[in-house]
Amino acid sequence: MLPASPKTLVLLGALLTGPLSPAGGQDAPSLPWEVQRYDGWFNNLKYHRLGSAGSRLQRLVPANYADGVYQALEEPLLPNPRRLSDAVAEGRAGLASMHNRTVLGVFFGYHVLSDLVSVETPGCPAEFLNIYIPPGDPVFDPDNHGDVVLPYQRSRWDPKTGQSPSNPRDLTNQVTGWLDGSAIYGSSHSWSDSLRSFSGGQLASGPDPAFPRESQDQLLMWMAPDPATGQGGPRGLYAFGAQRGNREPFLQALGLLWFRYHNLCARRLAQEHPHWGDEELFQHARKRVIATYQNIALYQWLPSFLRKTPPEYSGYRPFTDPSISPEFVVASEQFFSTMVPPGVYMRNSSCHFRKFPKEGSGSSPALRVCNSYWIRENPNLKSVQEVDQLLLGMASQISELEDRIVVEDLRDYWPGPDRFSRTDYVASSIQRGRDMGLPSYSQALLALGLEPPKNWGALNPKVEPQVLEATAALYNQDLSQLELLLGGLLESHGDPGPLFSNIILDQFVRLRDGDRYWFENPRNGLFSKEEIAEIRNTTLRDVLVAVSNMDPSSLQPNVFLWQEGAPCPQPQQLTTEGLPQCVPLTVIDYFEGSGAGYGILIVALCCLPLVSLVIAGVVSHFRNQERKKLLKKGKESLKKEIASDGVPVMEWPGPKERSYPVTIQLFPDRCLQVLDKRLMVLRTIQLQPPQQVNLILSSNHGRRTLLLKIPKEYDLVLLFNSEEERAAFVQQLQDLCICWAPGLCMVEMDEKELFRKAVTKQQRAGILEIFFRHLFAQVLDINQADAGTLPLDSSQQMHEALTCELSRAEFAESLGLKPQDMFVESMFSLADKDCNGYLSFREFLDILVVFMKGSPEDKSHLMFTMYDLDANGFLSKDEFFTMMRSFIEISNNCLSKAQLTEVVESMFREAGFQDKEELTWEDFHFMLRDHDNDLRFTQLCVKGGSGGVGDIFKQSSSCRVSFITRTPGNRTVGSSPRLYTEALQEKLQRGFLAQKLQQFKRFVENYRRHIVCVLIFSAICVGLFADRAYYYGFASPPTDIEETTYVGIILSRGTAASISFMFSYILLTMCRNLITFLRETFLNRYIPFDAAVDFHRWIAMAAVVLAVLHSAGHAVNIYIFSVSPLSLMACVFPNVFVNDGSKLPPKYYWWFFETVPGMTGVLLLLVLAIMYVFASHHFRRHSFRGFWLTHHLYVVLYALLIIHGSYALIQLPSFHIYFLVPAIIYGGDKLVSLSRKKVEISVVKAELLPSGVTHLQFQRPQAFEYKSGQWVRIACLGLGTNEYHPFTLTSAPHEDTLSLHIRAVGPWTTRLREIYSPQVGDTHARYPKLYLDGPFGEGHQEWHKFEVSVLVGGGIGVTPFASILKDLVFKSSLGSQMLCKKIYFIWVTRTQRQFEWLADIIREVEENDHQDLVSVHIYITQLAEKFDLRTTMLYICERHFQKVLNRSLFTGLRSVTHFGRPPFELFFNSLQEVHPQVRKIGVFSCGPPGMTKNVEKSCQLVNKQDRAHFVHHYENF
Repeated sequence: MLPASPKTLVLLGALLTGPLSPAGGQDAPSLPWEVQRYDGWFNNLKYHRLGSAGSRLQRLVPANYADGVYQALEEPLLPNPRRLSDAVAEGRAGLASMHNRTVLGVFFGYHVLSDLVSVETPGCPAEFLNIYIPPGDPVFDPDNHGDVVLPYQRSRWDPKTGQSPSNPRDLTNQVTGWLDGSAIYGSSHSWSDSLRSFSGGQLASGPDPAFPRESQDQLLMWMAPDPATGQGGPRGLYAFGAQRGNREPFLQALGLLWFRYHNLCARRLAQEHPHWGDEELFQHARKRVIATYQNIALYQWLPSFLRKTPPEYSGYRPFTDPSISPEFVVASEQFFSTMVPPGVYMRNSSCHFRKFPKEGSGSSPALRVCNSYWIRENPNLKSVQEVDQLLLGMASQISELEDRIVVEDLRDYWPGPDRFSRTDYVASSIQRGRDMGLPSYSQALLALGLEPPKNWGALNPKVEPQVLEATAALYNQDLSQLELLLGGLLESHGDPGPLFSNIILDQFVRLRDGDRYWFENPRNGLFSKEEIAEIRNTTLRDVLVAVSNMDPSSLQPNVFLWQEGAPCPQPQQLTTEGLPQCVPLTVIDYFEGSGAGYGILIVALCCLPLVSLVIAGVVSHFRNQERKKLLKKGKESLKKEIASDGVPVMEWPGPKERSYPVTIQLFPDRCLQVLDKRLMVLRTIQLQPPQQVNLILSSNHGRRTLLLKIPKEYDLVLLFNSEEERAAFVQQLQDLCICWAPGLCMVEMDEKELFRKAVTKQQRAGILEIFFRHLFAQVLDINQADAGTLPLDSSQQMHEALTCELSRAEFAESLGLKPQDMFVESMFSLADKDCNGYLSFREFLDILVVFMKGSPEDKSHLMFTMYDLDANGFLSKDEFFTMMRSFIEISNNCLSKAQLTEVVESMFREAGFQDKEELTWEDFHFMLRDHDNDLRFTQLCVKGGSGGVGDIFKQSSSCRVSFITRTPGNRTVGSSPRLYTEALQEKLQRGFLAQKLQQFKRFVENYRRHIVCVLIFSAICVGLFADRAYYYGFASPPTDIEETTYVGIILSRGTAASISFMFSYILLTMCRNLITFLRETFLNRYIPFDAAVDFHRWIAMAAVVLAVLHSAGHAVNIYIFSVSPLSLMACVFPNVFVNDGSKLPPKYYWWFFETVPGMTGVLLLLVLAIMYVFASHHFRRHSFRGFWLTHHLYVVLYALLIIHGSYALIQLPSFHIYFLVPAIIYGGDKLVSLSRKKVEISVVKAELLPSGVTHLQFQRPQAFEYKSGQWVRIACLGLGTNEYHPFTLTSAPHEDTLSLHIRAVGPWTTRLREIYSPQVGDTHARYPKLYLDGPFGEGHQEWHKFEVSVLVGGGIGVTPFASILKDLVFKSSLGSQMLCKKIYFIWVTRTQRQFEWLADIIREVEENDHQDLVSVHIYITQLAEKFDLRTTMLYICERHFQKVLNRSLFTGLRSVTHFGRPPFELFFNSLQEVHPQVRKIGVFSCGPPGMTKNVEKSCQLVNKQDRAHFVHHYENF
C-alpha cells in the first residue's frame, strides 16, 4: 500500500469527523478548521479509536492477575486492604506542603484527572472485591460484630479482553483520553448538546446566569446521595461535562469557573463578530477554552505539581500512543489524596477569611471536607460571590504535606458504595489497583528502568520505621509483594517519588505529543502563532480574574503555589481541631418501611382466590335466591296459620347446651306437637289417660320455667318470656285434660332442682343405648361386658334402662321409619302385647328373636299375625292388600291402587287361591314356598339408641348380585360377594410383591394411551423447565441475574417456559370439531381423545400450580431486587436501569404496579383466580352462566400473557413460539363452530315430562351427520342470551329429526322449560328457535367397537343411551353386521316414575329386540338396600310379577328390577363368568360424579385380575 500524505490524512479526518452542526448552527464551510469530535474518535487518523470514550487503558507494565487473565489478587495472597490503609496512610493531619502547593492546585489536578480518565463506573456483570473490615474497627465496626464487609464492585472492562494470559483484562476509560475539555463539554455529542443553550454559542445556564442548569438527565450526571445527610436526587447538582463534577463543592467550583469562562469567551466573540451564528460562536469559544485549559494544565499546573518542566513541544507525533495507563490513574489519584486537607478556607478579595457556624455553638474556620461530599444546595455556595470566595480561599490555602498520610476525611469518611454511606478511600484505591491487575512496586520500577529498593528501609528514610515494620509484617516481609500504590506513597515525601513522577510526566507528554488537536500544533489550523503565544501567556489567575472581575492583586501570579509575600496568607495550617465532626457511617436498609406493605401485598395476592370465591358465592346466592323466595311464599300461609294457635317458647335441651326456639301446638285429641323454627315437627306427645302427667313449675328466677314430665319418655323443659305466658299455657293444658280423671299433677320447686330432675333427650338416648345393647346381647348370646354393662355403682341406671319402655316414635326411629307408617303400626300393635302403647324390653326381645333366629315359617307366621287385623286367624284379601300397601309405602307409593290390586289377584291366581277370599297361615306360607331362602336371611334392621349399636352388632348380610341372563329365559342368581372373593383368590396365589407388580402391569395396560400422552406432555414441560433453569443457572450470558437471585430466576424462568407451553397447547383440548374428526382416524388408537376434558383439567391444574410457583419465584425476585443496589440492578436490567450513583433501588410496588410485567402479572393472577374458582365443580353446577362468562376471559388471559412477556425484561419474548400454532388451530376450529351457530333451528315439538324433564324435537340441519352417543351445544333465542349448554342427543342417527331430553336443574334449564311450556288456549304454538353447535364426539359413541358393552346411566345421564339403544335395535332389525353382540344397560334411578319417558324407549327396544341383544337392569335406589322384611316382600312380589306376567311390577318392563344400588364390582365379575371368551369389555357411564367414580373404581379393581379388561368411558353432569 502507498503511504498517505499528511494532506490526505487531514482531508480524510475532516470527512470522517465533519463539523458538528446541530439545528440552528451554521454550515460546515463557515468554520475554517476541523472541529474536534466530542467522543475523542478520529483524533489519530491511523488509529481512529485512540483516546476515544470507551477505549481501553494501555498498560505500561504487564498485568498481574491471580490467574494471569482477570482474577484479581486478594486475601490471603495479599494483605487486607483496610489493614494496609491503617498501617500506611494513617497519621496526623495539619502538616503543610513542603513546597507550599495550594489546595486549588490539588483540586485542579482532580479536575484534570476527570477530564482525562473515568474508571469508577461499575462493570457488568457485577464482580466484587469486597473489603473485609477487621473486627473492632473504630470507624466501621465499633461494636465489634466482626461481620462488616464494605462492597467494592469491579470497574467496567473491555469484554474483548480477559480471555487468555496473552490478552488479560483491561479496564475501559468512560471519557475521552485527551486534554480536550471533556470535563467541561462532555464526552459525547449528545452530552454536549444537553449542556448547550443553542443561543449565542453559550452553555445553558439556570435561573442565575453564573450557574449552569441543574442536572435532570440521569444518563449524564452522577447523583450519589449526600453521605452526611442522606439527601439524594438531582436537585442542587449542576450539569457539567464531567459525570462526577459535583462530588465536592471544591471540584464543583472549578467546573463553574470553566462554565463561566466559556460563556465569557462566547460573549466576547459575539461582540467582535456579530454576524456569527450560534455554532460558530460555540466552536470558537470551545476551541479557545480547550487551548487555555491545555496550556494551564501542562505548562503551569504540572510543573508546580511535579517540580519538573515538560520537554519543549516539537510538533504532533501521530505514532505516539497517548492512551491513559492504569498506572497513571493510580499514581495521580493517590498522590492527590495525600494533599487533601481536612477543611477548605473561603475568603474574599480583601483577605477576610469566612467563618462557618457549627452545630450547637461556636464556629468553624473552614468547610469540612468529609461533610461536603455530594452536598445539595450548599448554604455556603448560593451565589457566584461565594463561589469566588471558595476559589480564592483554595488559592491561599496550603495543602497537606506530600507524604504517605491521607486525612480521615478521605481514609475513613469517603462516600461509600451501595448501602454504606462511608468507605475507606485508600482501601478502595488498593482494591482498584488489584482490579486493574497492576504490577507490584518492584516490577513497575524495573519495567520503567528504575532501581528497586534492596530492603524495606531503603524505600524512604523519611518514613517512620514503625510504619515500614507494620507494612512489612502485613506482606510477610516480602518486599516483592509490595503493591504499586502503597510503594508509590511510601517513596514520596514533599514531591512525588521517582515512580509516580515518571509515570505522570510520561503520560502528560504522550498526551500532548499524540494529540492532533493540541493548541500548539500549527498544522491543525486551529490557531495562529500570535494566538498560540497569547494562550501560552494565559494563566489560571487570568481566568479567575476574567470571570470574577476581582482585583488581580488579591491573587498570587501562580495560584498553584503560595510564596512569601503573596497576598492573603492562610490564618493557619488546618487540622481537624476546631472543625465539625465527620458524620459517621450509616448503613441504609433498602427495605426499611416496606416490610408491612410487601407482606400485605403478598397476602392480598394470595387472597385473590378467596375474593373470587366470595364473588362466586354471591353469584350463586343470587342465582338461588329466586328459588328460595318461591319456597318462602309457600310457607308464609302455613306460618300464619300455626302462629295463630301455636305458643312460641324456648326449649332447654340439657346442661351445657344452648336453648333454641320452638313452637308448641295443642290439638283437641290430646296431642302435643313441638315444631322447630322452620315449622318441622320435632316431637309428638300423646297425652292419653290413664298415664300420670306431672307438671313442675319453677318458683324463682321470674317463674318462667315449666317441666312436663311424661312417663316412659324424656321430659319437655320450656322457658317462657314471662310468668303470664307460662300461666296461659298451663291453663290451655288444663283445659285440654279437664276430663282426664287424675288430671295434671302440678308441683312448684326451685329452678335448679327442676333442671336436675329433668330427664333430657341425651339421658334418654343413653338409657336407650343400654337398652339396645342388652337386647342384642341376649338375642346374639354376646358377653355382657361387650354389651356395655355399666359399673356397679351405676346399677340403678342399668335397672332403669332395662325397665324402660319404647314409645311408638322411638320404635319407628329405631327402624328408620316414620311413626305414621302402616308397617310401624302393624309391627308395633303386634309387639305391644299388653296394649299399653309402649314396648317393654321383653316385648321387643320376643319379636327380635323371631327375626334374628327364627325359621322361615316363624317369620311368615309373624307376618301373617301382623296383618290379621281382626285376629280371626285368617288373612282376607283386603288384609293382604293392606299388607302390600304397607310395603309399597317405603317405595314412595310407586304403584297405583289398580296396579296393586292386579298384583294381589295374580298372586292369588298363581297359588291357586283365586276362589278364596281368606287365607289360612298354611295358605299364606304356601304362597311364599319358593322364597324360603330369602326369608331365612330376612332381618329387622334396628338402628339402636344413638346410632352406635348398629356398628357394634353389625351382621354380615347377604347382598344380591345383578341377575345376568346366560341364555334366553334362563336367569341365574350370582353368588354372594364372599364366594366371588374366594374364587378370585384361588387365581391370585402369589406373593404380595407379585400381586402389586401384576396390578401395576394391568394398570399400565389399561391406561397406556393416557400414560404415554401424559408422560410425553410432562416430559416436554420438564424439559422446557430444565432447559431454562440450566440456561439461567449455568449457560446464560453474564448479566448478574443468576448471581443476584439464583433460586428465584431458575424458578420463575423455568416455570415461565412450562406455563407458556401449557397455556398454549391447552387450546387443543378445546378444539371439539378437530377432536371429533381425529377420533375417527387411526390416531384414536394412540391418543385418548375422549379424555380431552380430563386432560384439559389436568393441564389447567398443573399450569396453575406452576403459575403459583412462578409468582413465588417473582416474589422472591422482587424482594431481592428491592434490597439490591442500583449498581447491581443496572447490570441485571441494563435496558431498564442506569447506574447514576443514587444507590436506591426501586421499591417493591414499582415492580408490581409500575412495570408492564408486574402489572400484567397481577392481572393474570386475578384472571386465573376468577376463571379457576368459577370453573370448579360446585360453582359450575350452581351458576353455569357464571362459569361460561368467566371462562371467556381466556381472551384476556392470552392477551395478558403476550403483553406480560413482550417487555423483554430478562429475555426476548418467547410465548408466541408456543402459542402461534395452537392458536391458529383453535381459531380454525372456532370458525367452524361459528359457521354453524348462526343457523336458526326450528323446534318441531316440545313436551313437558315428569321430574322436570323437557323434551325438545327440532329440525335436523342439512348435512348434519352424527353417531349415537354424541352431543351438541344449544342456545335458545327466546332466553335473550347466547349462552351455550351441552346436551346429549336422544334421537338415533336414522331419525329425521333431532331430539333432546333436558332436565330443569339450574336457572337456564328452568327458564328453558318455562319458555317451552304450552300457553293456555294457544292451539298453534310457535316455539322459540335454537342455535345448534355440533355434533361432538365422546367415548359413548365407541359402544359398537366392543363385543360386550355395559351402559350405566344415572338420573338424566341416561340420555346418551336412549340414542344408543334405539340405534342398536334399528341396525339389528336391518341385519347390519356389528361387532357388538351383547349390551347390558343398567339404569339407576330413585323411582321408576322419575324418567318415564325412558321406560317408553326401553319398552320399544324390548319389543323390537328379537335377538336378545339388550339386557336391561333397573336399580331403584329409593328402596332400602338392607335385606329386611319389607324389601324381602317387595322382592318376592317383583319376582312373582315377572314370573307370571313377564314384566316388572314397578316399571311394566320385561327388564329386571333391583332394589338398592348396583354392586358394580360383583356385576363385572359375573360378566367375566358369563363371557369368558371376551378379552375386552366396554363400560360407558353417564350420571352423577359419585356414580361414575364407583364404576371407575370397580373397573380398576376388576382390571387388577388376569381376566377380561374393562375399558371405562364416562361423562358427568
